[in-house]
Amino acid sequence: MSAPIRIAVTGAGGQIGYALIFRIASGGLFGPDQPVSLRLLEITPALPSLNGTLMELDDCAFPLLKDVVATDQTTTAFDGADWVILVGGLPRKEGMSRADLIRANGPIFTGQGKAINEAAGPDVRVLTVANPCNTNALIARSHAPKVPAERWFAMTRLDQNRAAAQLAIKAGVGVGEVTQLTIWGNHSDTQYPDYKNALIGGKPATSVINDPTWLSDTFVPTVAKRGSAVIKARGASSAASAANAALDSVRSASFPTKSGDWFSAGVVSDGSYGIPAGLIYSFPLTSTDGKSWSIVQNLPIDDDARARLDASAKELQDERDAVKDLLGPAA
Repeated sequence: MSAPIRIAVTGAGGQIGYALIFRIASGGLFGPDQPVSLRLLEITPALPSLNGTLMELDDCAFPLLKDVVATDQTTTAFDGADWVILVGGLPRKEGMSRADLIRANGPIFTGQGKAINEAAGPDVRVLTVANPCNTNALIARSHAPKVPAERWFAMTRLDQNRAAAQLAIKAGVGVGEVTQLTIWGNHSDTQYPDYKNALIGGKPATSVINDPTWLSDTFVPTVAKRGSAVIKARGASSAASAANAALDSVRSASFPTKSGDWFSAGVVSDGSYGIPAGLIYSFPLTSTDGKSWSIVQNLPIDDDARARLDASAKELQDERDAVKDLLGPAA
């Protein structure tokens, strides 16, 4: 059996963390033959509750879970980590402005970036889930100069999953029929769920769903505002679906991409599609080996899509400017 993959999860005692760690421990992330070690980070007042979760992990008797540590020390949590999943952060509440959320969460990721730089494993990869995830990832990365740019991801897979579900429901097909679906840009209302390059059952989505008004005026805003709708409905941010998307994100980055498809994640822009280099921006990605990734090139972008891509890039530039004082040497 392989050596354990060490996975650090921050905010492990929260709703997303709780939904996430049992699936990792059961083999739901890396498969039934891959052992895992868990390092669970929480703030000090939450450790008693997290210890109860450790008891539950023991009681599950997962054969693949080799060891688990709960701690309030970032360097302990990140020590030797192969993957760091940054879940912990102040969740967005109904009526809370995005600017307020950015300022509240930014300092958390300054410290976590430094701890990743100091303690994580030599091949560590980092997924930021806590919102605003693109800018939080930018902050953390700026304080971790040892970790190459290509190992940082911001989670837009929840948006991709939401978009795929909406298209599948409208088309009356299983969600597995939806492929080549991209989320461009920021994990925010400015994101662009690209139905124009998506396929349903191998056919262009626009030919299967011959309803341009629905696609432009209903589908796009429904996906972009889905998080707010969930908060309004359940009184809290998405939890189980966010945890599921985090697993999908790590899995997509860790295994070769299925032929004819791709996945979405926020990565450090190299200038592709005219997006300013250095922004953490969501692109269509593929991996041939589960270790590296490439941006899918030469997708057609019409004038409407161009405007949407640029609007999301502008928002990310504004967010970067708003946290300029929090950025480190690798910014």
